[in-house]
Amino acid sequence: MDYYLSWRCLLLVLCTLNSMFLSCSGCFLEQRASLMDISSRLIIFGHDYENQMHSSWGVGDDCCSWKGITCDNSTGLISHLDLSPIDQDMDHMEEMEGECIWHLSLTIFSLFPELQLLNISGLFACLHNFEGLQGLSKLKYLDLSFNSLLGGIPGSVGKLVSLEVINLNGNVMGGTLHSTGLRNLHNLRELHLGSNELSGSLPASLFALPRLEYLDLSDNLLHGHIPINSSWNLRELRLRSNKLSGSIPASVFALPCLEYLDLSDNLLQGYVPINLSSKCSSLLQTIRLSKNKLSGKFSFFWLRNCVKLKQIDLSRNTDLVVQVELHGWVPKFQLNTLRLSWCNLDKSMITEPNFLRTQHHLRFLDLSNNNLPGNMPDWLFTNEATLVYLNLANNSLVGSLDRVWQHQTYLKQVNISLNLVEGQLPANISLMFPNLTILDVSHNIISGTIPPSLCNSSIQLMDLSNNRFTGEVPSCLFTDFYALNVLKLSNNSLGGKILDGVSSFSGHLWAIYLDNNKFEGTLPRNLSGDIALMDLHGNKMSGELSTSLWFLPSLEALSLSCNGLTGAIHPGICTLTKLRILDLSENYFTGHIPNCSTVLPLEFLSVSGNSLSGFPSAFFFSSSITALDLSHNQFTGNLEWAQYLSQISVLLLSRNKFVGQISSNLCRLQRLSIIDISHNILSGSIPPCIGGIALEDPDDYEYGWPSIGITYSTGDYAVGMYSSHYEPQGFTFTTKGNSYTYGQNFFMWMSGIDFSSNMLSGDIPKEMGNLSHIKSLNLSNNFLTGLIPTTFGNMSEIESLDLSGNKLDGTIPWQLTRLSSLEVFSVAYNNLSGCLPATGQLGTFDVDSYRGNGNLRSCTSSSYPVARNGTGGNARGDSDPIIYVVTAVSFVLAFWATITFVFCHPFGQRVILKL
Repeated sequence: MDYYLSWRCLLLVLCTLNSMFLSCSGCFLEQRASLMDISSRLIIFGHDYENQMHSSWGVGDDCCSWKGITCDNSTGLISHLDLSPIDQDMDHMEEMEGECIWHLSLTIFSLFPELQLLNISGLFACLHNFEGLQGLSKLKYLDLSFNSLLGGIPGSVGKLVSLEVINLNGNVMGGTLHSTGLRNLHNLRELHLGSNELSGSLPASLFALPRLEYLDLSDNLLHGHIPINSSWNLRELRLRSNKLSGSIPASVFALPCLEYLDLSDNLLQGYVPINLSSKCSSLLQTIRLSKNKLSGKFSFFWLRNCVKLKQIDLSRNTDLVVQVELHGWVPKFQLNTLRLSWCNLDKSMITEPNFLRTQHHLRFLDLSNNNLPGNMPDWLFTNEATLVYLNLANNSLVGSLDRVWQHQTYLKQVNISLNLVEGQLPANISLMFPNLTILDVSHNIISGTIPPSLCNSSIQLMDLSNNRFTGEVPSCLFTDFYALNVLKLSNNSLGGKILDGVSSFSGHLWAIYLDNNKFEGTLPRNLSGDIALMDLHGNKMSGELSTSLWFLPSLEALSLSCNGLTGAIHPGICTLTKLRILDLSENYFTGHIPNCSTVLPLEFLSVSGNSLSGFPSAFFFSSSITALDLSHNQFTGNLEWAQYLSQISVLLLSRNKFVGQISSNLCRLQRLSIIDISHNILSGSIPPCIGGIALEDPDDYEYGWPSIGITYSTGDYAVGMYSSHYEPQGFTFTTKGNSYTYGQNFFMWMSGIDFSSNMLSGDIPKEMGNLSHIKSLNLSNNFLTGLIPTTFGNMSEIESLDLSGNKLDGTIPWQLTRLSSLEVFSVAYNNLSGCLPATGQLGTFDVDSYRGNGNLRSCTSSSYPVARNGTGGNARGDSDPIIYVVTAVSFVLAFWATITFVFCHPFGQRVILKL
């Protein structure tokens, strides 16, 4: 017995010694070393874990006590490893999506064979060697989201047969879902593959995984139909923002366990497969079908079996007829979110709100863009209301706001813009809506003054634009309104001194819109603050600008156009290193543009309609600029600098004093859609390579037009979003004999070239006929010679063609009759000859289009040539030998016919005798 006990003691000692060698106070040395290796890499590559959750790493020998680490009680090996940063900002995560700032081989985790949970989300690492995880046979939870998993879904994922949850969101993975190992994961309950670049169709095998409850494939490039069976156990199905098409399968709503359905932002068509004879899942809580092409009828009565329904979003289905009649039925569900914007909504939704009155827990309500009639629904603002977000914008609501102003504790966002509402803002508005953060009452008929009590509110964005407000703006809105970020007062009748003379903006004020009012004076001196956007155009400002304006460090957009400002542009503008949009047009600025030593990040610049002079400096040579308007000034020099504007889409240089030739380097600007260099002193020939410029909207045009903005959210980011974006006013381009103003979507309406009123000579290059997308071409009032190129017949989209005032000769090519879109055409005052076109669009233009061409004539019967002075008929100076011959022969024949009649015919003889 003693012998047996001694052996047991020896074995215990040996086990203890072994544990001491292999581990250190409960943590195995090999695993501890691996963790320290990972930690050092995270710190090196910018993840400051010393101040985050992993600050405890390295403290003490027992790694099982470190944050994010859990060890198995029986083996002492690590079973849970969570390396994700704490307090992750989802907005930041989405902005960084796909970024790769360091490399991580997944083989390092093969040293943790007992792992059941591995979370390395949000490390923005390039992940390599997925095969390194194959030995983790016990792994149940794997989160690699918001990294960069190169290639498609690894086939080796199918060997992790114990997986229950896999999250690969935000990894910019490509490829398809076919031929992956996912079909082998029979224990899988949750599959997160959102925010990637997956393409192809949806495999039915994915939906058929026996235990799958949660499937997220949103924000990918998937297309085709949705293959689904009503016998499957899906609890949540998220397929938003893909390219799925066809109709919604009826089996989707028949899924017995379905709670959450999001098919929004796809290409789905047809009706919503819920009707009187079908039933939806009694567990269904969320239905999101917005931004599709659904049609037919949808009745809320059909949702009577969805007793747990909380959210409905059918917005942006313009052909979907939404009916809300109750037919004596009282819904058993209580919605907290209802979004029906841009639907064919029942017009009685407001006037007879039977359905809405049954919903006592509604927090988010969006009925905007439906042309709903009736009075402003004051019953939505009662003390019993629980609304947090209300959007009734762009309807036909009328009446007064006076009955609306009732105390509301919960309300945070109100948008009633684009209606016909009258009334005034109450003096104590901050007490009525103590938690209001967004107030948009723009584009109504609201009058009165702006109450100073607003400065005590919690409003962050306030839009009072396009109303009838009068009086002065309380100065506290600029200085003491500490919650305010965006202030929009555009298009009213407000007056007084601009900015009320204040010079220091409140700390959170980001944007000020005071344009198109009656403000006077000049900007205050000693301006300071972190203001990013100031739009003051269309007022009565005068005098020189304060130099402090050019030293606002956060300024990104500034518009001072259409005022009476004078003086020079201060060199301090060179310090505005964030300035992207600048509009100083239609003022009285003089002098030269400052020659900055650094290039500003300008994307839009307009200084048109001033008296600026000199050679455009490097100030303009920003490669990021997309729209540049220097027209109506006195700039000089050549245009060689323009070749460096690689991103330019709109280049307007008309009515200056530019000289020299049009260089072939201009053809490098392949993003050009509009170029106007008219009314200068340019000479030489037109480079043939001009015909190689595409003049069409680029695929990535959202990059091409500048804008800056800010976004607010209330609660659910997909429901309570409110964005405020600023874009430049636009630009003016002359076509069809008139000036038109174009904005962000100009490429949908106009692409053009205007080289008119210069001293250009030589032939018109035939290559210009390759401009198949051009809509306006003006080469008038130059010294161009030769023939009109027959290739112009290939300009299939052209609407305005002006070749007048040149020295062109020859005939008008018959190929031009194919230009079916042509609305304005002129070849007047050239040396053209031959017949006037009588077919196609050219046959519809009057003589003004052809005047001043002495040898150009109509070849139809009883017609005369086109006179040099533009009048029809046989004007002096017209000459046509055929007409002379015909006239002479007719005269001779008429003479001899008369002689024969008089002397030979009896009646003629009697007439002579009587005489």
